[in-house]
Amino acid sequence: MRKPALLAALAATLVAAPALAEPFDTTPRTVVMTAFSPEWDALAPAIANPREYKANGLTFLAGTLEGKPVVLMQSGVSMVNAAMNTQLVLDRFTVKRIVFSGIAGGVDPSLTIGDVIVAKDWAQYLEVSFARQTDKGWVVPEAVDPAAPKNWEMMFPRGVRVGNANRAPERHYRLAVDPGLLDLAQKVTAKITLQRCTGPAGSASGPHCLAREPRVVVGGTGVSAGVFADNKEFREYLQSAWDARVLDMESAAVVQVAYANEVPAIVFRSLSDLAGGDTGENQMNTFMALASVNSAHVVRNFLAALPD
Repeated sequence: MRKPALLAALAATLVAAPALAEPFDTTPRTVVMTAFSPEWDALAPAIANPREYKANGLTFLAGTLEGKPVVLMQSGVSMVNAAMNTQLVLDRFTVKRIVFSGIAGGVDPSLTIGDVIVAKDWAQYLEVSFARQTDKGWVVPEAVDPAAPKNWEMMFPRGVRVGNANRAPERHYRLAVDPGLLDLAQKVTAKITLQRCTGPAGSASGPHCLAREPRVVVGGTGVSAGVFADNKEFREYLQSAWDARVLDMESAAVVQVAYANEVPAIVFRSLSDLAGGDTGENQMNTFMALASVNSAHVVRNFLAALPD
């Protein structure tokens, strides 16, 4: 290729190359992440001095909450959305930490709707191998890791490989939230009172009230997958095999991206239903708003206690 033609081709390549995303804001902020609108609605009105930014169809609301610089966002429902949009906010803002506020399904039978769970670690329960059924039983395509949780019929957990700048990729069955943030949550949540009834201000005259006062529980494992789980038998499996207390569709993906970027993260989830353990039909639509408010209330108390 002649030199002018080579230079022209190089110039065309440079013009066509996508530019790196420009930061929206350089103020160090806590990301307050929600999955979808009811969770967002429980927090957005409290953002002081809000400024909107938009990217990829998402709205980011930068301002202050409980006196702390924050950016409020929705991850979108599902593991892929959560991972993609967690990385997006990390690329566009100066992020000090991630705090997730949302609803979830209860797995631990000792928990009830309205409770807020702050799990110490998160797992992806559908990172699995599907086994073949033979006359000798299930045959997996790779050796079963002795550290793996037990299987559910053909599904054998295999963990997810991930690393970061200081750790080589390795297989993880669980990824921990930030221990310092978890310790703070333990201290902050000890005396929090949560909403028990739907309706204005959670009054006793609301149309639906819980049988007992909800509480905040810190510790245990949360599990996530791209599944709206409403199955009693599978719920029992998750509690038995994973020692799971709560399940959702985003948190483990958020914690994984935070781990890969070495950003502290913690997740607050209030139970809107029992993932198939309810005595009747799934109650998410009945208690979704109450659960969103309870999680938001705990998160606001947590933010207020964060160091400047």
